[in-house]
Amino acid sequence: MKRVLLGLAVAVGFSSAARAADTPLMAPIHQFVDAFNKGDDKTAAKAFAPGSISIIDEVPPHVWSGTGALKHWAKALQDGSKAEGLTDEGVTLGDPARQDVNGKAGYVVVAATFTYKEKGKAMREPAQMVYSLKQISGHWLITGWTWVGGTAEPAG
Repeated sequence: MKRVLLGLAVAVGFSSAARAADTPLMAPIHQFVDAFNKGDDKTAAKAFAPGSISIIDEVPPHVWSGTGALKHWAKALQDGSKAEGLTDEGVTLGDPARQDVNGKAGYVVVAATFTYKEKGKAMREPAQMVYSLKQISGHWLITGWTWVGGTAEPAG
């Protein structure tokens, strides 16, 4: 019975992720998260609007803004992960809880789960990500995001 429920949960999760990917606002968000999970900084950066962006995250120093924000955040994350003994990091997105479009401005709140190993022990952190976006030449691009993390717990 547990296997059936687990299989159903996985199937629902995959179908939810597919639906979430179909919305125009979610396209750059999935591009960023998928590229982050692959360690592809160049593709991740293409999901962002040119110029100044803003990032708020639980990683110290917690806030980055300006044209180099993404690069500086990624460096802080890498340094923090190394210091904490974190490996195999990845983010999985769920369905958006909210999507608003006001002209060429967009706002998205989406469920997220951060999985990683802490000194070899599998961990998971439920969270939400909040994104601001701007439509440029018919394409939605990210102008900022915030990680609203929960308490990490052992996976499994």
